[in-house]
Amino acid sequence: MLTFTKMNGAGNDFVLVDNRDGSLNLDTKTIERICDRHRGVGADGLLMVEPPANGADFRMRYYNSDGGEAEMCGNGARCFARYATRLAGQRKKVSFETPAGVITAQFIGDLVRLGMSVPKDLRLKDSITALDTVIEVNSVNTGVPHAIVFVDDLDAVDVQRLGSAIRYHAHFAPKGTNVNFIKILDENTVAIRTYERGVEGETLACGTGVVAAGLILHELKGATSPVGVRVKGGDLLQVGFEKSAAGYSNVTLTGPADFVFDGQIKL
Repeated sequence: MLTFTKMNGAGNDFVLVDNRDGSLNLDTKTIERICDRHRGVGADGLLMVEPPANGADFRMRYYNSDGGEAEMCGNGARCFARYATRLAGQRKKVSFETPAGVITAQFIGDLVRLGMSVPKDLRLKDSITALDTVIEVNSVNTGVPHAIVFVDDLDAVDVQRLGSAIRYHAHFAPKGTNVNFIKILDENTVAIRTYERGVEGETLACGTGVVAAGLILHELKGATSPVGVRVKGGDLLQVGFEKSAAGYSNVTLTGPADFVFDGQIKL
């Protein structure tokens, strides 16, 4: 039996497990079954707490619902931080290792503020053709790769079809990209819908996608820190940053991380 905790960050939901003793070795098919919404617990991904290797408080392992390991997940990282401190004792700040770098988390009431890795691979106003339509895409890696597409009518976007077409486009080969459609609400706020790589569908929120949206809004529209991003799940997340001639620094993501229930599942 696997003991787990179910959590959600702005509607992006996760199964969290304690692997600090290194006894768990979940294969791709097992993780996929746990995340299955009909035959398992149901989640956008699975997070493991493991011992650190390079001096942080913990190590975070993140797996998408298809069982594939990913470098980083912003909403998952907020949940991870709260879950890890429940296991190891409450504290004001924690740090944890990820393939995208060391992430820090600060607890502000019921909210968690993440200190994100430095963004990279920024590209603006590229043109691609998807579903027989020329689309302007902007891209940045905020721990994982993201494409940003501005739209006028967010509700009308076919996130599944168009998101999938962009996700697998040759422009983003070989690993593909997450795809975010954003609508400007005011000079410092956008609404967002996201097609997540690995989930292969729309989710209620994507933390690294929220950060990408905030940075692209600054690059193209001059938005100032913090940028508000309204996710499909309804929550308003905040993206903070500093920008200089050397690039971005002190990039943060602030939002909720809620416990849902604890349980056990037979493997």
